[in-house]
Amino acid sequence: MEKNSNFHSHCTFCDGRSHPEDFIRFAIANKFRAYGYSSHSPLPFDTFWNMSKEDLPEYIEEINRLKHKYAETIEIYLGLEIDYLDKTYNASTEYFQSMPLDYSISSIHFLQWQEPLLEENMVCIDGSYTDFENGVNKHYGGSIRRITEHFFESSVSMIESGGFDIVGHIDKIYMNGSRHPDFDIHADWYRKPFLGLLDLIAEKGFIVEVNCKNKTKKGQTYPHIESYGELKKRHIPVMVNSDCHYPDLVNDGREDTLALLKNAGYHTIRELINGKWEDVEI
Repeated sequence: MEKNSNFHSHCTFCDGRSHPEDFIRFAIANKFRAYGYSSHSPLPFDTFWNMSKEDLPEYIEEINRLKHKYAETIEIYLGLEIDYLDKTYNASTEYFQSMPLDYSISSIHFLQWQEPLLEENMVCIDGSYTDFENGVNKHYGGSIRRITEHFFESSVSMIESGGFDIVGHIDKIYMNGSRHPDFDIHADWYRKPFLGLLDLIAEKGFIVEVNCKNKTKKGQTYPHIESYGELKKRHIPVMVNSDCHYPDLVNDGREDTLALLKNAGYHTIRELINGKWEDVEI
């Protein structure tokens, strides 16, 4: 059985840079066993990176078309990356639960600093550092600790709400946070809520993706490489995803990340095989 797979990817239905079929062609050329599409879900406000509600039926139709076309060559899965915004807008709501998805990823890209759910009432933690820093200064009094605490509080609410399969880039706050002079991944104010979040994930039984999008470019994975041992200690199942937006990055950073997981004591990763979650040997 071929071992390559990827279940976190974006295409032109959201902020990906190529059509869905281009990604499958790359995956097939690189002997992938399975490939999952997870375009950014619609939001209650418009952004440049999220799919619109109007385009969702076409997205579902196109991925199902590709499933049928390449059924003899590769397993294709229909997913979404669903933003957790608050208790009223997340993967557990009827809107998302009614969709014919094979799986879903739940992630945090925005932190809401005031109601209602409008883009101007959000701080984006996954954009440019300049925008992130402006948000910290404007809405958190310049305190990287306060926004980090908010991120983990929101993450706990996301896990408790449920309704999804995979926790996406679990500690993405450190991507921009690590550039702030007061940030410290080893400080109690970071470490305690992060480990508490892992305890909750272990209790609920979710899969944690090890997101290797920035492994080659920045030497970073989400969760942080130092945390693999903590995930293993809690017997949390993991999978490796590239979070690709370009076809030639479908497999980027995967082999290096798998080796790091193996060094941390992992012998298997979790994947969809014939529509069921199974553990696959690294």
